[in-house]
Amino acid sequence: MAAPREGTSQQLEAAVEEEEDAGHMQADLEQEEPEPRLRDTPEDISFEAAANTIAFHPSQDILAAGDVDGDVYVYSYSCLEGGNRELWSSGHHLKSCREVSFSHDGHKLFTVSKDKSIHILNVEEGRLVTRFSKAHSSALNSLLVIDEHLFATGDDGGMLKVWDLRKGTAIMEMRQHEEYISSMAIDENKKLLLTTSGDGTMGVFNIKRRRFELLSEPQSGDLTSVTLMKRGKKVACGSSEGTIYLFNWDGFGATSDRFAVKAESIDCMVPVTENVLCTGSIDGVIRAVNILPNRVIGSVGQHLGEPIEQLAKSHTGQLLASCGHDQKVKFWDISSLCSVVVDDYRKRKKSGQLKALSSKALGGREDFFADLREEAEAPKEEQEEESNSDDSD
Repeated sequence: MAAPREGTSQQLEAAVEEEEDAGHMQADLEQEEPEPRLRDTPEDISFEAAANTIAFHPSQDILAAGDVDGDVYVYSYSCLEGGNRELWSSGHHLKSCREVSFSHDGHKLFTVSKDKSIHILNVEEGRLVTRFSKAHSSALNSLLVIDEHLFATGDDGGMLKVWDLRKGTAIMEMRQHEEYISSMAIDENKKLLLTTSGDGTMGVFNIKRRRFELLSEPQSGDLTSVTLMKRGKKVACGSSEGTIYLFNWDGFGATSDRFAVKAESIDCMVPVTENVLCTGSIDGVIRAVNILPNRVIGSVGQHLGEPIEQLAKSHTGQLLASCGHDQKVKFWDISSLCSVVVDDYRKRKKSGQLKALSSKALGGREDFFADLREEAEAPKEEQEEESNSDDSD
């Protein structure tokens, strides 16, 4: 066999060295790939149709959403960039899904629909476990999981039903409202169920004795939401006219106080602490409101120009989620609200703009136009201060 020529061997060695260098460069590039960025909140989740309802899992980083097409989606969420992941979806409802809620142990997901049906799904697999196909004679609108066996539903005709899963049927049926039941809440003893309605009243039902107690005096506009505050001593109801009505726990007949929030409406509410709740409005703004003293603290976030359908608080209490007509679920950092203290003294406001309570709220550090607005408002504030000093003279 002829010996290889010297030039050829040098070329082979050079080619091998080039391949090795290329391999090292590729390895270096792979090692230098940046890790996913950690955000303050999870990224937005976008849907093909507007989401009506959202709910957080009671112990895991999982969120459920129901949309106007009747589809239900379950996602795992994360503050890591690109960390949100769809776990499963269900298209069992024939019409709009109006409300979703997890069981207290997190194993089941309850859904109600405009198609008058109630579905209970297995959270792990998305499998339909139980179906009440004609649960009400009118479209279902609201849902409240009471305990491991009982849950309540309200419909567009004002009918309230309480269901017992052990019996597989409703154990209480009452129609005291003249309009749709918009929202429900229950005390920690699981005795008194409160309902709000489009007829402007709050209903009180004793589910242990299975009897109707009373309706409150009608308020102006629809009552859209209800929640317990001040360790159950106060009941707050939101209205379509932008007012929060307060009731004492032992005085459901008439309001003890009312507070007009500068919003076109209050369509949904969720308590954050015993004193602070968040409201969603048709103007797309999420406001943090202190109850007694009654004060709008500021803006948590917004769906720009799009009505907000529902708010939900995560199991850690650090995140708020909102869904609106922009076909998105957005997440907001509400950790700062836990330390908010509001005193009785009212400070004079220099600007009509809401204070930004999160980095993504208008005026927050992630708001591109914040600096421009501040520059534009500065001369106005100077003029105000000048006029005030003139008045004092």
